[in-house]
Amino acid sequence: MIQPSDDEIVFYTNPMSRGRIVRWMLEEVGRAYRTVALDYGTTMKAPDYLAINPMGKVPAVTWRGVTVTECAAICAWLADAVPEAGLAPALEDPARGPYLRWLFFAAGPVEAAVTAKALGLLAPADKAAMAGYGSFEQTVNALEQAVTPGPWILGDRFSAADVYVGSQILWGLQFGTLPARDAFKAYAARLSGREAAVRAREIDDALLAAASTEG
Repeated sequence: MIQPSDDEIVFYTNPMSRGRIVRWMLEEVGRAYRTVALDYGTTMKAPDYLAINPMGKVPAVTWRGVTVTECAAICAWLADAVPEAGLAPALEDPARGPYLRWLFFAAGPVEAAVTAKALGLLAPADKAAMAGYGSFEQTVNALEQAVTPGPWILGDRFSAADVYVGSQILWGLQFGTLPARDAFKAYAARLSGREAAVRAREIDDALLAAASTEG
């Protein structure tokens, strides 16, 4: 694995992973970056990558001596690290509250509820208070509330929260893990048309095609 320079953004990923979220975020940020594509079970579990992420999972980003893992954290960090991209409200901006609220709502309750439902492990109704998401229905209703006013989470202002929340909704609609509500479909259509989202898909799809040819 090539050692990165201090000012080089290095993106560790696999095109069939949540790394697609971070790819999109990097394209929105607009700074040059280098991609290191890792394979499940081999290079992703190798000692040099485990030194970057002990979980042996992607994505991860390193830049200026800092390593960040977890998609929501990477999105939030990049947005703050590159303020000129305009992807995060400043600390003194009142919009910072809803920005963080929905970004981490998607990373917490939405991720947990969708995964639990897909695995048949949702908390029973009498134990719902013990689950951070309460119930799947409550979580989906709250998510719908976040995107209904539109066009973006912060109204007319696109942000890193849209990259992460939007990715959850796009995947949920694609794989049927979220109900195909009109608000979700309209939001997904707006997101899919963004130039950065299109570029990110094309890059990862090309990596998938190349891997398939090599295989």
